[in-house]
Amino acid sequence: MQSLDGKRIAILATHGFEQSELEVPLKKLRDAGAQVDVVAPEAGEIRGWDKKDWGGPVAVDRKLSEASAEAYDALVLPGGQINPDLLRTDPAALDFIRAFDAQKKVIAAVCHAPWLLIETGIARGRNMTGYKSIRTDLANAGAKVHDEPVVVDQGIVTSRNPGDLDAFCDKIAEEVNEGRHRQRQAA
Repeated sequence: MQSLDGKRIAILATHGFEQSELEVPLKKLRDAGAQVDVVAPEAGEIRGWDKKDWGGPVAVDRKLSEASAEAYDALVLPGGQINPDLLRTDPAALDFIRAFDAQKKVIAAVCHAPWLLIETGIARGRNMTGYKSIRTDLANAGAKVHDEPVVVDQGIVTSRNPGDLDAFCDKIAEEVNEGRHRQRQAA
């Protein structure tokens, strides 16, 4: 993975995130030198979902109401079914995601998290992938859907499942090092 020294990355999540989809990027991006903050609507800890039951807690570094897209180079959105479903009904979470898009910063979503890109309107016209059960949702939102491990479209990185997290993290690092995607606009 490319070095991320001096870069700041936010991971936006709430209760019910898929354990590996938050913890693996958190570790890999920190190991590459990035300062990574777990941002959540609530302070304290959020609890993950680990395959078929509740998983462990993860400490929240910054409450969403105190976070700003301007402070970060990229945003990572872990999936799981519960986490993105809760966040897509949270206006502050959607505004946070839209702010990254407006600033042409990297946004990375794995598994069910592309639901958030649908809800914010970011999916329209983009090449994307996601978990098999949301691909119809992506297509209905106007995305160009691909059944590939990781798809990148002008700084929007999507991945279909937790088995692809190494490639997902590598693409996040690559896109962050490219910088802002000034040409990014929906097709």
